[in-house]
Parts: sequence; C-alpha cells; structure tokens
Amino acid sequence: MSKFTRRSVLRNLLLCVCAMIGGSVQAADIGQVKVSKGRVEIERHGATLPAPVGTRLEAADVVKTGADGSVGITMTDDSLLSAGPDSVLELSQYAYDPTTRKGRFEASLGKGTLAVVSGRIAKASPEAMTVRTPDAVLGVRGTEFVVSAK
Repeated sequence: MSKFTRRSVLRNLLLCVCAMIGGSVQAADIGQVKVSKGRVEIERHGATLPAPVGTRLEAADVVKTGADGSVGITMTDDSLLSAGPDSVLELSQYAYDPTTRKGRFEASLGKGTLAVVSGRIAKASPEAMTVRTPDAVLGVRGTEFVVSAK
C-alpha cells in the first residue's frame, strides 16, 4: 500500500470515527417549538434558554412560560402540545420509531394548562402516552384532552 493510500485510508477512518462520536453525543430531536408568544424558556442540562419558533426540543427539557407566555409544540410523532401562561411542562421521556410507529411519551405538567392532540404513539398504543400532574397521572385513551395543574 502506498504512503498516499495509507494516509487516505487513515484520514477516512478518522473522519468516520469523529462522525460516530459526534452523532452519539448529539441529543435526539424530539420536537420543535411552532408557536412562541411572550416569555417562553427551556431548561436543559441546568441552563435556561430562550425558546423562539424553530427551537428543537430534547427529552428531559422543561418548557416554562411566563405570565404573558404560551407555546405550541409539535412532536416528531405529530403530537401537538399547547401550554398556556405560567406553565411548567417537563418532557420526561420520549422515544419514537417512525418505521414501526411505536414509542413512549411521558410528560409532567408541574403547573399551568396543557392542551394535547395525541399523535402516532398514542394512536398505535394508547398506554404508551402519559401525562402527570401533581395530583394525577393521565393515561391517554382519546385523541384530545386539556389538563390544568395549580
């Protein structure tokens, strides 16, 4: 093998390894902010970030709205979430396989209001989607619901 060929092979191998490492470190995109009005923030890994339209969401993100805030979120399974003013919504667990249309979606509403139109996860397996509040755990059996927590 020539010196040039060895370098090419090593360079390509290094690029592949870097791509694999970079891909495994990068968090999975589970949804996106489609509507953002007033103060809307995301707590992620101990940092607070603004959440304008287009913000990508990750599992374990906590979405917070201020007194003047509201947010509309579309998840990758086409679930629609809408949180009103003074809401705290944790996207606790989310996994979705678009090929099999199976997954798991758990969210917690600490306070505020949340309207949900369930997507493919709940339609394929209703018990796979739950929303927790300080007082109750909701198992999704329909396609639309609204919940409030104080």
